[in-house]
Amino acid sequence: MNNVTLGKYLPLNSFVHRLDPRTKICVMFVLLVGIFLPCGFIGYGIIGLFLLISVFLSKLSVGYIWKSFKPTLITLAFLLVINIFVIKTGDVLISFWKITIYKDALIQTLYIVVRLLLMIVITTLLTATTKPLDLTLGIEDLLIPFEKLGFRTHDLAMMISLALRFIPTLLEEAQRILKAQASRGVDMENGSFKEKITAILSLIVPLFVSCFQKADDLADAMEARGYIVGAKRVRYKQLKFAWYDFAVLFVSNGLLALLIYIWLSK
Repeated sequence: MNNVTLGKYLPLNSFVHRLDPRTKICVMFVLLVGIFLPCGFIGYGIIGLFLLISVFLSKLSVGYIWKSFKPTLITLAFLLVINIFVIKTGDVLISFWKITIYKDALIQTLYIVVRLLLMIVITTLLTATTKPLDLTLGIEDLLIPFEKLGFRTHDLAMMISLALRFIPTLLEEAQRILKAQASRGVDMENGSFKEKITAILSLIVPLFVSCFQKADDLADAMEARGYIVGAKRVRYKQLKFAWYDFAVLFVSNGLLALLIYIWLSK
């Protein structure tokens, strides 16, 4: 759980930190669209280079990015096993006993792995370089056109921001409960399957109780500060684009245009 970096803001002084949150959110969506374009590994290489430069400009360490990959390693291994047994097209690469591994199975798995890793880097960059409050303001500004349809943009932005903000908080709470249960003799790793289920329940129940308690405390704090759901609100902080925000948006859209060109040229 200590390896989960999503939702954790790192207060560094970097070029990416100084970007407007709306710029970073727009670039994130542009990159996500580019990831799902069928451009092959050339397109992934271009996006990877862009993200590598972004990580360098954000002053995030390689170790921090690597920590964001660790929770997904089991999922990636599971996808590899499933694809090996499901996909039966392409040339045969390895055949032993009753197991046959096809070329398309490995290529398809590699596509999925690269996509997931790129998406993890994108979301980690966004949350690590953007304050939760700025993220809320950026989402709300980008959703303003939907207000004409009767959509409560501020409430949605607040919910998204709170969800991201409480990911590390809940993980820290789970870690605290794990240590408390371990000090009482609860073993999460060893024992029979039934004993492991019982140990997991001893973690889940107090964690849910703690979640509801924190939600009640948050609701009381917001109500004490005069927060009213659906009410029209004014801002103390106003977001403003700088020249480098327009430059980053221009580069990201140029990157998307290049990926579309590669896709159509196939």
